[in-house]
Amino acid sequence: MAKPAAPRTERPSLTLRRHYPVAPEKVWRAWTDPQALKAWFGPDEIVSVPLAEVDLRVGGRFRVAMLAADGETHDVSGVYQELVTNRKLVFSWAWRSTPERESRVTVRIEPDGNGCELVLLHEQFFDEAAREGHSHGWTGAMVKLGKWLAQQQGA
Repeated sequence: MAKPAAPRTERPSLTLRRHYPVAPEKVWRAWTDPQALKAWFGPDEIVSVPLAEVDLRVGGRFRVAMLAADGETHDVSGVYQELVTNRKLVFSWAWRSTPERESRVTVRIEPDGNGCELVLLHEQFFDEAAREGHSHGWTGAMVKLGKWLAQQQGA
């Protein structure tokens, strides 16, 4: 008699790619400098980032608090698990409102011809709804990052 199939334990994940016409070092700074994070982090409905803390070392923590247009604060934090300067960040990701739903983010910055490609892998989502919400959030954030990087070029 055949054994029943094991239940699927794979959790949803998300991969986004975006090209930026700047050096990898500038994208790295955007992700690792608290003042830079305050300038671009979060989707369009985020009107400000009043708090960004970065302890950039393996085992170090980050925390970002975002204020939405509706007045709600979205507070996320995690621990850096892997760092390769100007190339790769890996960190845990948990919302203050649902700390038991920890997921994992990998940001790779890959040089290419006239700039770099950012590859964001967010995995181990609690469910498909969490994946969809983060897809919206990260997509908006990557657009804002592009605008911020363009402003830095002109500064």
